[in-house]
Amino acid sequence: MTTPSALEIPVGVPFSRRLAARLVLVPAVLLSLLPPRRIRAVLEVVRRGARPATAARARAARDAVCAVSLRCAGPRGCLPRSLGAALLCRLSGTWPTWCTGVSVVPPFTAHAWIEAEGRPVGEPMPDDYFARLLAVGPATVTGGRRPPPGGDGPGR
Repeated sequence: MTTPSALEIPVGVPFSRRLAARLVLVPAVLLSLLPPRRIRAVLEVVRRGARPATAARARAARDAVCAVSLRCAGPRGCLPRSLGAALLCRLSGTWPTWCTGVSVVPPFTAHAWIEAEGRPVGEPMPDDYFARLLAVGPATVTGGRRPPPGGDGPGR
């Protein structure tokens, strides 16, 4: 027996944002085929020079990606959705924190999402439902030193 479900496709996304979302989906899907360490390496280069994304900007990017791709709007599209949203934010000069992790309660599942202003963007679960295993946040320069390689590290 199956349970019927419906995808929530965002409406009201401007045409220009939909077009930009379609453009970033190709590299997002290609990136999703790479191993995690390569994805992280690519994202660390792409994020350079970007300022932190606001929650509103990150939500708009996520909505645009979901509006143009049924795969990304679906429950198994978290990796290309999160990559696409991060890349779409980058087109506007901002960068959210891109995260991957696992659920903290059984059944243990892997997930990828974006965060802005310290909170997951557009996720229906509570903020602490997933534990970060890998994160690539906005690059910051503190005292002339860059953060260590490996993203922003594990933990919340």
